[in-house]
Amino acid sequence: MGRSTPQPRYAIYFTPPPYSPLARFGASVIGYDCFEKVDVNHCLLTGVGAQELAFATAAPRRYGFHATLVAPFHLKKDASEDDLRNALDVFSVSHAPVPLGPMKVATLEDFIALTPVKVPDELAALEQACVEFFEPFRAPLSAADRERRLSAGLSRRQQDYLEQWGYPFVFEEFRFHMTLTGRLAPRDHARFKSALTAAFGPLSSNYVDLDALSLMRQQDRDTRFEVLERRVMRMR
Repeated sequence: MGRSTPQPRYAIYFTPPPYSPLARFGASVIGYDCFEKVDVNHCLLTGVGAQELAFATAAPRRYGFHATLVAPFHLKKDASEDDLRNALDVFSVSHAPVPLGPMKVATLEDFIALTPVKVPDELAALEQACVEFFEPFRAPLSAADRERRLSAGLSRRQQDYLEQWGYPFVFEEFRFHMTLTGRLAPRDHARFKSALTAAFGPLSSNYVDLDALSLMRQQDRDTRFEVLERRVMRMR
């Protein structure tokens, strides 16, 4: 028997406006622009070598600079990419932007990300609406993906969410973040955080609006996610 054709995965992310200072910062940290679909030069960080940064950002480079709202999923057999595009249009005109305010560099468990200085109340409602709205398009998790998630040591509630929604970090478990590094050794946390905080300094007072949603596609597990559509939210 021949190998089955790899099926693309899709996701609903927040990505900053292309070419904006925030988008350029994120792309320069991880080394990939998910709008242009090209590698970019890493930024220079004080106290972190170029090869160190490239190695530390290998995981987020696969996904592009983003915040997850609906985690990567395969489409159900009776759904198409055009259906997803149309659904994104419908969702975007029925939900309002969420003001995130200024962002900060933070350590989350064993990686570093940008998070809002103050999490707005509206954010949780938007995330829940996204998860529920796009759920009908999602194919069930494969056995391999389920086992991979379960092997991470999930709580009972996270396991329940994984079974129901295909992702353990939804609703109460959701935390908005824009990933800057993959997993770091404990001894490297402070050094990377200090370097990234300094690099982000000129943007740290900028206000950020979660004003649009991006439909992302990963053609197969060996390729990177790229932006297919970015739809500005404007509730009618």
